Amino acid sequence: MKLKHVFLGFMMGFVLATKAQTSTKEVLFAIEDKPFYTDEFVRVYNKNLDLVKDESQKDLNQYLELFVGYKLKVSKANKLGLQNNKQYQTELENYRTQLSKNYTTDSKVTKELVDEGYKRLLKEVNASHILILVDENAAPADTLIAYNKALGIRDRIIKGEDFGTLAQELSQDPSAKENKGDLGYFTSFKMVYAFENGAYKTPIGSVSMPVHTRFGYHLIKVNDIRDNRGEVSVAHIMILKNKDGVANPDAKVTIEDIYKKLQQGEKFEELAKQFSEDKSSSTKGGVLNRFASGQLSSVEFETQAFSLTKESPISKPFETQFGWHIVKFIDKFPVKSYEDSKVELENKISKDDRSRLITNSLTEKLRVKYPIKKDAKLYSALSKSVTNDYYENKWVLPTDTKKYSKNLFVIGTKNYTGTDFLDYIFSKQKAGSAIKPIEKLTDNLFDNYADEQRNQYYNDNLENEFPEFSAVMDEYRDGLLLFDLMDKEIWQRSKADTTGLKAFYETQKEKHLWKTRVDAEVYSSADLEKMKKVLSMLKKKQTSKEIKDKFNTKDNINIMYYQAVYEEGADALPKETKMELGLSEISTKGEYYYITNVEKVIPASPKTLEECKGKLVNDYQQYLEQNWVKELKKEFTIKVNQDTFEKVKNQIKK
Repeated sequence: MKLKHVFLGFMMGFVLATKAQTSTKEVLFAIEDKPFYTDEFVRVYNKNLDLVKDESQKDLNQYLELFVGYKLKVSKANKLGLQNNKQYQTELENYRTQLSKNYTTDSKVTKELVDEGYKRLLKEVNASHILILVDENAAPADTLIAYNKALGIRDRIIKGEDFGTLAQELSQDPSAKENKGDLGYFTSFKMVYAFENGAYKTPIGSVSMPVHTRFGYHLIKVNDIRDNRGEVSVAHIMILKNKDGVANPDAKVTIEDIYKKLQQGEKFEELAKQFSEDKSSSTKGGVLNRFASGQLSSVEFETQAFSLTKESPISKPFETQFGWHIVKFIDKFPVKSYEDSKVELENKISKDDRSRLITNSLTEKLRVKYPIKKDAKLYSALSKSVTNDYYENKWVLPTDTKKYSKNLFVIGTKNYTGTDFLDYIFSKQKAGSAIKPIEKLTDNLFDNYADEQRNQYYNDNLENEFPEFSAVMDEYRDGLLLFDLMDKEIWQRSKADTTGLKAFYETQKEKHLWKTRVDAEVYSSADLEKMKKVLSMLKKKQTSKEIKDKFNTKDNINIMYYQAVYEEGADALPKETKMELGLSEISTKGEYYYITNVEKVIPASPKTLEECKGKLVNDYQQYLEQNWVKELKKEFTIKVNQDTFEKVKNQIKK
């Protein structure tokens, strides 16, 4: 699969930035009466012009040969039915889905959300909240009651009552009974988007107006705002305050004894393995996954962890609701730059409530692009068929749907019937809705259905809307087919055909030659005086082992030695080395000194098949492909419109 990605990347990596070239669309050539047009040829030629290394490929006559050969291979792939392969179809569909995101999202809105998210990411907000629950699909009257209740609580706070006390008393967030609504520090993407907006837009010390989320209405009090501290990596030793539900009165004494051991120089990691009662981290020397503010359940632990530094890496024993801890600093990780965060933020936005803003932006544009005029009479009839049973998930489709099968509306060139809409209504019944009366619910469902169909129609017709999208898809489609075909006809064959490869080698071996080679010892050192002594020892026929034993110790390597067979001109061979038997004088390169001792000279000769196999297989594949294309030209009827080709050449030369 990696090879396929490299192959397609080579063919298409530059396509996304390429706009379709403007040219008159005429038939340039045909294969089995299937036409191929000038605009594609001109676009692909211009696109590849600066990428080809072989100047002959810039020649238009030569390039036409290559282009016809390319289309012949694709035609062969289709003739073999490779386009019907399920894996091929899935991969093509996945690619189209990925590529279509560039056209089905509002890039301006996306950038604004990324900018906003990153700006907020640089700050951490400490906030408290009071929650009044209300279902997101609740009737307007119930929503208003919840809103007014939240507003009444806010008035009491503004008049001087304590936020925390009222949170304990009135908040419908169960945790408020213990934490008085305190949420600690958080940053962007940690809360639902509406809540995040409320928190970041409320000044320190102030209380927001009621903020509506899918949970209900929130009053948000901002207690503090600080710079984002990034993430920290620490290890810890923990002694539990309670074991199996029973208080541990010795926890504090034990942690203090461990701290004394640390002060005496014992290793933190070993003490963590031996004594820490956090079994998830003790075996790893107490190391925890790195974390940011608000990710742990203990503010005290986070405060201690972020206060540590390389200069002061170990905390004193401290207590949390879980037990007693000692924390050791490992490393800190600041907030990434905007550029390094961009892709991650875009991914978070796609999974976040704020993605609706992007979707809604496109939907608004599509409402203008594809205005809908529904059949009022048909719509009235099908609307009456939807009863209050819908609220109890008991509504069933009408038994006679024939009268609803007429066209309800049209988008572009596609018709949508009343029956299609009834099926949609039925499919949404289990989701439930509190919108009343039933006529209003039906209208809401119709608006949603119409928007979904606009988006789907737009996506399905991207090839017609955007020539560059169509061009990229065509090239990817052909590229996938060509990869599968080449793998089947050339690459696998060249690997399996050992007899053919050997025969090809016999015709090519004079092209795969070794230059003169030497089997030589090479000595090197940065110390000239030591190298003079090495040269003297070599002249006395002393061995490499004797030389290394004399100059090298366990802690000090003064002389480097290596022996191999080197081809003339090899980088590892000192340049002054003569391709002849004997000992060289001392030569220099940079700060190092070299001595070469040539023990054997191997004359120039052809490489064996194994020695040149990598290059030979590549040449063999090209040989097979060239012969294969010749056979394809015999298999398929090709007609080139020479007059049109002359026009194309004149157009490109301009």
